[in-house]
Amino acid sequence: MRIGELATRSGVSVRALRYYEEQGLLEANRSGSGQRHYRESAADRVQLIQMLYAAGLTSRTIADLLPCVDAQVSTPESRARLTAERNRIDEQIAALTRTRDRLDAVIALTEDPAGCTYRD
Repeated sequence: MRIGELATRSGVSVRALRYYEEQGLLEANRSGSGQRHYRESAADRVQLIQMLYAAGLTSRTIADLLPCVDAQVSTPESRARLTAERNRIDEQIAALTRTRDRLDAVIALTEDPAGCTYRD
């Protein structure tokens, strides 16, 4: 598929797809006229990349881990790195949960109209 179709299927901009390619995260074959052509599996790859970015991984970390994903094997180093990333995400989730709980407490306090007024 061509880059525009991949962008549509994956919900990612053409510019982002070009960036992923520059970073070595996504591969494209070139036609004789230089057009990018991607495999059908590229949409799934883009979704994985998006998920990893959303989790806070850097393009360097993603590039280092994708060969293990592709080969469906891992090394002690890649497992350690994945575990460290998972632990970092767990810490973020815990911090967000604490923030949500504090917001819930503020909401509960301000549900009494006499307790607080909001001003723009």
